[in-house]
Parts: sequence; C-alpha cells; structure tokens
Amino acid sequence: MTPNSIAESESVSEPLDVTIVGAGPCGLAVAIAVQERGLSYAILDRGCITESLTHYPSYMTFFSTAERLEIGSVPFTIPEPKPTRRDALAYYRHVVAHHGIEVRQYEDVTGIERGEGAFTLDTRTRGGRENRITSRAVVIATGGFGEPNRLGLEGGEADGGDLDGRVIHYYKEPYPFFDQNVIVVGAGNSAVEAALDLYRNGARVRMVHFADTLDRGVKPWVRPDVENRIASAEIPMHWRSRIARLGAGTATIVEETTGAETEVANDWVLAMTGWRPDAALLKDLGVESDPDTGIPAHDAATMETPEPGVYIAGVIAAGFNANKIFIENGREHGAIIAAHLMTSFG
Repeated sequence: MTPNSIAESESVSEPLDVTIVGAGPCGLAVAIAVQERGLSYAILDRGCITESLTHYPSYMTFFSTAERLEIGSVPFTIPEPKPTRRDALAYYRHVVAHHGIEVRQYEDVTGIERGEGAFTLDTRTRGGRENRITSRAVVIATGGFGEPNRLGLEGGEADGGDLDGRVIHYYKEPYPFFDQNVIVVGAGNSAVEAALDLYRNGARVRMVHFADTLDRGVKPWVRPDVENRIASAEIPMHWRSRIARLGAGTATIVEETTGAETEVANDWVLAMTGWRPDAALLKDLGVESDPDTGIPAHDAATMETPEPGVYIAGVIAAGFNANKIFIENGREHGAIIAAHLMTSFG
C-alpha cells in the first residue's frame, strides 16, 4: 500500500484530501494523479475494478488503439493494434498493482454530506459493514452505467411488460441464444456487433431501430458486414420502429410512421439502447444536471462543479451521450482535477 492511499481497515483521525467514487479507468487516473502529487485519498467502487468493462461482450475489440487507453504512464503493450476486452481488464489491473493503488472494491457509497471543512461519506460493504470516510474533496467518477434506457413497453419492463424476464441490457456472448428468436434493439456498435455474433452462432435474430439508418459511429470494418446481412434479409431490420409489447413467445413491433403492427416469434430481447449515468450522489450534494443533455453542471477547465470541492471525472461528464467522452479523453480529467486541488489546498 502506498503511503497516501487509505485502506478500509485503517482509521483516519484527520480528513483525507480527496475521496474518489468509482474505480473505472478514469477514476483510477484520478487516483494516480493525486497520489503523484502527494495527496491523501481513498478510492472505492460498489463493484470491482473497472466494473463496466466486465459487462462488455466477452470477445469485444476496442475502437481505440492501445496507447490511447493508457493511464499512469504505464505502457499498454500488445501485439495487435487494438486491444480486446480481456487485454484491457488485464492492463488496468496491472496499472493498479504497479502504482500500489488500494481500491476498496464492493463498497457502495450510500450517502454524502457536506460538513464544516470536509465531506462525510457513508459506505456499505458487500457484507453489510458500514463505514465512514471524511475528506476535503470528492470526485464522482461513476461512469455511464447507472440505469439502462428502457424500451417503453406497455406496462413497463418492471410492471408487467416483461413478465418472463426476457429483456436484457447487457450482452456477453451468443451461446445462451442458440436456436432462439432474438430481437436486438438499437443500431450502434453494441447492437450491430451483438446481432452479427448471434447470427453467426445459430440464433434467429432481427433488429429494431427507431431511426432509418445505422448509427454514424458504427465501426467502419463492421458496417459493410451488417449492411449486407440486412440487405439480404439474413438479419431482418425494422427501421423507424419500436417494440410495443411482449406476449407469450411473441413480440409486437410497431412502425412509428404508419402505426402498423407486426407480431413476431420472440424468446429474448437484447436492448442495446445505452445507459444513463447515476447522478444521485451529485444531486444529493446540490449539483444539478441539464435536463436535456444529462450533463452535470461543471467547469470543463477544472472539472469542479458549482459546489466547491465536488468534482466529476470520466463518462459521467458526458451525460446521456456516452459517445462524447471515452477512456481516451476522460483519462485526462485526473491531471486536471489534481492540479486544481493543489491550487485549492494551497
């Protein structure tokens, strides 16, 4: 353990300089930056280190090259130009070990309050033990996987619209869906790659998308493949459509322009519709988010919110548009925040 990081078992009589909530790549970049400047800190996550990456498809390849995912001046060396999910998971754990970062995994922040000269964070471990941390500043780096964008099913997903639990918001691999009727909702990279993977591994897959074209950001080496599958009807595509309701072994797809309904056989729905960041902690601290963009109020030059001592880092700063901030630009927030903290602390 480094002299500036605080492990769960230690008691602290004085407030830490900063507590970082979220141990994804951007949260880790903050921890490294403040540690290099001699600031005391704690970093914790309600899941494991880089929890969001564990939910990516098992065989996913990143769009970014390896060097653009590097943090903490640790080279990301692989034989291929673009890293896989497995490469990234191994790399970020190596970074943690290299820098001696003590991440308090599986410890959820249940509340934050501002006191006189310090913040108090109440936390709970997976085993139910409650802890308390005080620090002069707080960085919220909880990423963009707070709440999935729901489908708007009649009755709602949790209130009768999905009685048999067939709607899934994460996709890992195709094998559970062999010889099944699967609808993939969306037309971004996650949806396109899932649909192709399913198609090639024995699932009967179709796609549903609210727009009339694939998302602009679909990987250029993937786009021709899915366009050909759609053109040949090997993967039927329902443009300008949504799933209205689920029945026993069926799904009803509605074309938004005409209102025409099509009932199809269905066993599973993979809703690759994106996620919204969890801004609850920020809201508790008085930080408002733009209702249209979801972006928390903050100064991009310092990453500090209008609430002094409260910072944001990583994908949460992109609000509802997770494609605006990636690891490759969110990793820069750590140095920005650390420099501002040094100025603030004098």
